[in-house]
Amino acid sequence: MRLVDPDVRYHRSYLAALAEADDAGDDSLRLPSWPAEGRFPGVDFTAEGLRHPDTFAELVRFLLRQRDPDEPRPRAYVAATELWMVEDGEYVGRIALRHELNELLHEWGGHIGYAVRPSARGKGHATAALLDMLELCAERGIDPVLVTCDIDNVASRRVIEKAGGQYEDTRQGKLRYWVPSS
Repeated sequence: MRLVDPDVRYHRSYLAALAEADDAGDDSLRLPSWPAEGRFPGVDFTAEGLRHPDTFAELVRFLLRQRDPDEPRPRAYVAATELWMVEDGEYVGRIALRHELNELLHEWGGHIGYAVRPSARGKGHATAALLDMLELCAERGIDPVLVTCDIDNVASRRVIEKAGGQYEDTRQGKLRYWVPSS
């Protein structure tokens, strides 16, 4: 497994991952649907819409632009770097680093969020991706890193703990861990 920038070459496997998650009743691979606010025109990507290559390319461009702190976005959102987990040329999941914490992210969202498609779970992808993303955090001077998971998400809790996460507390149904990046 390796982390890559979002790219149109993963169109087919990305759509397959969305369908697989939908069939499993899993919304962890949900798509950006952000309201219009200020200079931000709003986005509402759907699995149906992403079938069209131009719309998928628009999603890729949108995700890459989110790295820029000056890119317009709703107030509740911060600049973020999303990378895709790829194995054997196939999309297996994603991980995103939020460059800073606003009040909401500090309370329950954290710096890093990740999701792995159902058929690729239990193979160490999330752990490897988190460890790789911690290197990016260190490069950006983010240390320690807040990573959260749902109370009942035992697999994610194990991923965070394997990366050295130290439990702080539970808020709004989220376990909160601080993970050293260096």
